[in-house]
Amino acid sequence: MTHLLRVPPPAAPPLTGHLPFTDAPGVPDPIEVTSRWLTRGGRAWLPVSGEFHYSRCPHGEWEEELLKMKAGGVTAVASYVIWIHHEEIEGRVRFDGHRDLRCFAELCARHGLDFIPRIGPWSHAEVRNGGLPDWLLARACTPRTDDPAYLEPVRAWFTAIAGQLRGLDRASGGPIVAIQIENELYDQPGHLRTLKRLAQEAGLSAPLWTSTAWGGVQLPGDELLPLYGGYSEAFWTEADGGWPDTCRKHFFFTHERDDEGIGADLRPTAVRGAGPAPTDRFPWATCELGGGMAVAYHRRPRVEAADVGALGLTKLGCGSVWQGYYMFHGGTNPAGELTSLQESHATGYPNDLPVLTYDFQAPLGEYGQVRPSYHELRLQHLLLAGFGHRIAPMRSVLPEQPPAGQHDRDTLRWAVRTDGTSGFLFVTNHQPHEPLPGHPDTAFTVAFPDAPSLTLPSTPVTVPSGAYFCWPLRLDVAGLRLEWATAQPVCAVEADGRTVLVLAATDGIAPELALDADTVGSVEVPSGEITPVAGRVLVSGVRPGTDALVEVEAADGSRVGLLVLDAATARTVYRGRAWGAERLVLCGDGVVFDEHRHEVRLHSPAAEPTFAVLPAPDSALVVEGAGVREAADGVFTRYTVDAGPPAGTVATVRSVRPAGPAPEPVTGVQGRASVPGEKDVDAAAAEYRVDVPQDLLRNPSGVLLRLRWTGDLARACVGDALVADQFWSGRVWDIGLDRLPARALRTEGLRLKVLPLAPDAAVHVPEQPDDTWREARVLDAVWVVTRRWAVRTG
Repeated sequence: MTHLLRVPPPAAPPLTGHLPFTDAPGVPDPIEVTSRWLTRGGRAWLPVSGEFHYSRCPHGEWEEELLKMKAGGVTAVASYVIWIHHEEIEGRVRFDGHRDLRCFAELCARHGLDFIPRIGPWSHAEVRNGGLPDWLLARACTPRTDDPAYLEPVRAWFTAIAGQLRGLDRASGGPIVAIQIENELYDQPGHLRTLKRLAQEAGLSAPLWTSTAWGGVQLPGDELLPLYGGYSEAFWTEADGGWPDTCRKHFFFTHERDDEGIGADLRPTAVRGAGPAPTDRFPWATCELGGGMAVAYHRRPRVEAADVGALGLTKLGCGSVWQGYYMFHGGTNPAGELTSLQESHATGYPNDLPVLTYDFQAPLGEYGQVRPSYHELRLQHLLLAGFGHRIAPMRSVLPEQPPAGQHDRDTLRWAVRTDGTSGFLFVTNHQPHEPLPGHPDTAFTVAFPDAPSLTLPSTPVTVPSGAYFCWPLRLDVAGLRLEWATAQPVCAVEADGRTVLVLAATDGIAPELALDADTVGSVEVPSGEITPVAGRVLVSGVRPGTDALVEVEAADGSRVGLLVLDAATARTVYRGRAWGAERLVLCGDGVVFDEHRHEVRLHSPAAEPTFAVLPAPDSALVVEGAGVREAADGVFTRYTVDAGPPAGTVATVRSVRPAGPAPEPVTGVQGRASVPGEKDVDAAAAEYRVDVPQDLLRNPSGVLLRLRWTGDLARACVGDALVADQFWSGRVWDIGLDRLPARALRTEGLRLKVLPLAPDAAVHVPEQPDDTWREARVLDAVWVVTRRWAVRTG
């Protein structure tokens, strides 16, 4: 079947200068906002922001984790500035340790990352009281309104934030590109305007002032840039509600920006704003695309890497010009001095969250774990780093035959971003929970108003179930025009006197490259066929891999390489400045580029970490404390670190006592299941003791205890102190050894409490074949040691 999309005539130019967002005078790369996209330094700009809460991560880990985010393609770091984390006790505002907002912002600046503080005062973020301190709620005031008794402490709080960020604004060369006011406040535009004014009076400054815009928010005119979101799953819906339609909608190409589901548990569904913000005045920007999802006690969704990747790619096809993820990096709730600091029924919220973990199943986990979703998103972010300035001004166009509705699983989902003559074709054939069928005999025709139509591929293909991808249409590369390809552009790099464009094949679809014959002088292929077809040079039969380099001499004499990697290898591509030049690094583990220390660091649990580089540096690479072997890997040079085996082993977990009968279920706010009380846990939980090897205790950095277990909830304690916790959802449970109190651990040891779940408890977990998961058991445990290797030139 050939799917047809007709590109309409060019739209009128976007509105410019109509919004009150101005950058600091004299900055070299001024940020501006049109009605359809953002610009920076006069060039279309497509930022990638990722949420990372500094106050939920130890201070000493910030820099390396920020570098991981940057290597993952994040260009701006967003973070809630959570009031209760800083001023739990009235009048004692703390910015020390993990609360050091200024240090965090300075680290962003040091490594070329923009910073977006989300200053509240109400944040939500699954924090106690949404981030408002208990002492504030005890006052005679009406929070989140213009009540003077509320605005007085808010003014003081904003002044404290401004003091920390003084000199870090754009006028001073700082990293702050945007400031978010409040969060999810949908029906008080006047209060939003007041909060912005208070923040400005306190001394806060940014070219962009933003607000979340879901739920039909009412905004104060043009004063705040509306930002949207979308999640593949939700913990805040009912346990028996199934997969929410508000999540399902995000796996379709549409031009609807709003999501009525986000935060719907905290607002009356019958009371909404006046409708979505006008789309003819603001670009489609996001701040909360689901990088994962938290788990609540009553509902425990599990988010897979493909869910995250397909969601992000679909939003690009829909027209997003700002990819913002929540969360990109997970965290741990700090220990409160007066109370625990998580959202809970005890504070009147409809969801019970774990006391400590805020891992969020994020691409970078609570302890910095590099997850498959990190690699999925990095693949897309490499595309945006290289071609985002082309994609941002392109409008989204939908096909002639779109799906009939949100439950249509049979119509292929696709869209095109286009400028009228070229573009990118997006396909999503994945959604969670309900697999979509494959689509055999598929071809696409894109009819342009000002250029000949394109039909691709040369022979119809099957779009596999679960596939999602982006194909280029008339992409110019260093003098060569790639008319189309059935492989996704990844990035380009200069190597051996030529521009190498890397493309990622899709499993199940043979890659084809159609070159404009007028731009081609000669073509050489490592495998496959070269066929002249109607003014094009068609390259087919290429076997994807590190040696699949199609070498082209363009008609203007420039040299271009088209490197087609297989899908798995493409997800190991990093691009960054390393050893004095821009290079590609292939590595299935974590990689950071540290220009200040002139090194690349690998984070790997492997006995012999390996990575490949293009172009290879002129000097030999060295790793302190280990040898390095070098070998050819296609057009790359592969290096293997002779590191010796890591210290990780099977963990010794001893049963201390079996579980008792599961406690009777209890309910709380909105009739949802509540976390069992401490007495129930103490009475019914199975207890285990974990022996921690002395060699790991001597060097706990990068060491995880990884447990497979079943039951309701689990808690880890050192002595009487809770050090980690989790609700069961079928995922492994990681505990970072270097986060545990070392001295007490040596004397007290590590204890695990695992509680069984009653058969009639109103708790949702992903589909299970039987009820054995409700039994309280530790199935197995291993020590995972991720070592850090600094790679330098000799």
